[in-house]
Amino acid sequence: MGFNVTEWSMRAYLRFVTRLRGERMGEDADGNVYYQARKVHPSLRRKRRWVVFNGGESEASRVPPEWHAWLHFQTDQVPADDNPLRRRWQKPHQANATGTLDAYRPPGHTLMGGRRDRATGDYEPWVPS
Repeated sequence: MGFNVTEWSMRAYLRFVTRLRGERMGEDADGNVYYQARKVHPSLRRKRRWVVFNGGESEASRVPPEWHAWLHFQTDQVPADDNPLRRRWQKPHQANATGTLDAYRPPGHTLMGGRRDRATGDYEPWVPS
């Protein structure tokens, strides 16, 4: 995967602005880093918050629920590694894999061989008259 000049310059600009205006607030298990502005934004009357994704695409579903709540001002508490809001029964966060090679494909999907189980008798195909 190569970078073109525009992509490289945008990443450099993002790093510059983040260091200049942002305060690092934390990092999630995937290596995504979360920032908050050092100053209150005049029109918002609060500090802006953003995430810099660890490699790959900037895909919103890669943000875990705890950090999503913080990013959207649902809580002011920065999520910790020993997050008391997580329950033992909760599964680890997974990004949405739709459109990737890791996406779920049910039995019978064309990319999974294209063969599905025979109908069990409760299905009658429509036949045009």
